[in-house]
Amino acid sequence: SDSDFYSVPRFVTHIDDGAINGIKQLYSQVFREGDDVLDICSSWISHFPDSNVVRLGKVTGLGMNAAELERNAALTDYDVKDLNKEAAFPYANESFDIAVNAVSVDYLTKPRDVFKEIHRVLRPGGLAVMTFSNRCFPTKVIGRWLRTTDDEHVRMVATYFEHCGAKYETIRGFQLQTSGGWDPLYAVMANKVSSSTDNETCESNL
Repeated sequence: SDSDFYSVPRFVTHIDDGAINGIKQLYSQVFREGDDVLDICSSWISHFPDSNVVRLGKVTGLGMNAAELERNAALTDYDVKDLNKEAAFPYANESFDIAVNAVSVDYLTKPRDVFKEIHRVLRPGGLAVMTFSNRCFPTKVIGRWLRTTDDEHVRMVATYFEHCGAKYETIRGFQLQTSGGWDPLYAVMANKVSSSTDNETCESNL
């Protein structure tokens, strides 16, 4: 089971330094001073920019291994939960400005439920950022991920925003430029609609 698999701490990085730096650069562009951030499927490292680049508010980790989360210096607090068992987040509505997920979206077996929860805990106009590569644990990712291309992965993640039953806008997916490594890096981002009077349907730039 997922709980058994993730019960053993894994203090390793799952992408190379070039991709890690690409995530840090993206975060440095979208994080704002004082943002409250939720790191979904968090681990012992979050690939956040240094605090001298941007000083965040609370940074909450939601992951599956307490030992890994305890070691993560970027987090101000954390919770342990298996989202493949139950997608509900243990947070109040509109608790965060940004929600991120680094190289773990491909492991979600209930992605639309998770993306609906992301929407619930984001403040109006809040940003969700999914980053991923082609590296994975083949026995743990969803089967469709292994049968599709990198470009199709981008489109797949975009559909999670589009069809989760919540209102997102400005859905955009792209490949990030990296240097010093071989792992490709992709991002799909979307904003929670800023008010109830905004569009009833998702806007997508894909």
